[in-house]
Amino acid sequence: MDYKNTNAADTTVTYDKSKVEAPTGNIYEAISIIAKRASQINNDLKKELIEKLDEFATYSDSLDEVFENKEQIEVSKFYEKLPKSHAIAVEEWLNDKIYHRDSEQKA
Repeated sequence: MDYKNTNAADTTVTYDKSKVEAPTGNIYEAISIIAKRASQINNDLKKELIEKLDEFATYSDSLDEVFENKEQIEVSKFYEKLPKSHAIAVEEWLNDKIYHRDSEQKA
C-alpha cells in the first residue's frame, strides 16, 4: 500500500466516537482492530525505511570515523514527515479500507 499518498492527519484530531464504532458496534473492538492495523503499517514503513537506508550505507571497520550521508538524512527526514501509523490506520478504518471479521461468528 502507498502510505505516502494518504489523507491521514499530521496532527491530533478528535474523531466522532459513533463513526469509529459503527462498523463493529463496539468501540473497544474497533480500537483493537485499528491498533493491529497501525502495527502492520508501522512494520511496513520500518522495513521500507531500513531497505532504503541500506542502499546508501557505507561500512567501515573504524568506530572512530562517523560519516554523514546526506542521502540517508534526506530519506530519514522524508519518513519523519509522513503521518503516524495510527493516523493512517484510523483514516483507513473510517474509509472502510480495513477488512475485519468476527472469528466467533459462523459464516
